[in-house]
Amino acid sequence: MIKKVYKRLKAIFLGSPPDILYALQEAKKISFGLHSYIDNPMQIDGGEFIRIGDNSSIGRYAWLGTFLSYNRQQFSPSITIGNNVRIGNYACITAIDNIEIGDGCLFSEYIYISDHAHGIDAEKEISPKDQDLYSKGPVKIGKNTFVGYRASILPGVTLGKHCVVGANSVVTKSFPDYSMVAGIPARLIKTYSLEQKKWINVNHE
Repeated sequence: MIKKVYKRLKAIFLGSPPDILYALQEAKKISFGLHSYIDNPMQIDGGEFIRIGDNSSIGRYAWLGTFLSYNRQQFSPSITIGNNVRIGNYACITAIDNIEIGDGCLFSEYIYISDHAHGIDAEKEISPKDQDLYSKGPVKIGKNTFVGYRASILPGVTLGKHCVVGANSVVTKSFPDYSMVAGIPARLIKTYSLEQKKWINVNHE
């Protein structure tokens, strides 16, 4: 209880009261497992559609958002974060479909994960912010995966278990278990060999 009160007081002093109070109200709606928390300050939207397992934590200045509607569109969103997950500061995770993060994942700072984007129809004489949202499918990240600093994982991507995503990478397609990927767009650079017990370079020739 003392820890919770301290976090709330800290939030009020670190952010504007209306924004912080809204975030705290939304955070209360999140389904938290045992010993899990999000550091303040934070931005939470649609907390009732966010589930976080046991012993998981998310750093400061995170934005977690699920959106039931946009313009005239209606969605059924969810974000599910497993057990023993650590996500660094300034994370941005937003969903209109489904984002699933497996047990044991470790994410660095400034990571971006989303299952949707704004429309960019150049023939429409309106801003992208006023165009419909669209999704290429849910995002699923397998257990014990590491995502490096400022990496982005885009809609429709599935990463298998024990993957590694290099810093500043933009992941636009799916990769299987034991993949190490890097680049913009990310490509496979190594795979882990269970037989040899080491990462093996991938020959792209």
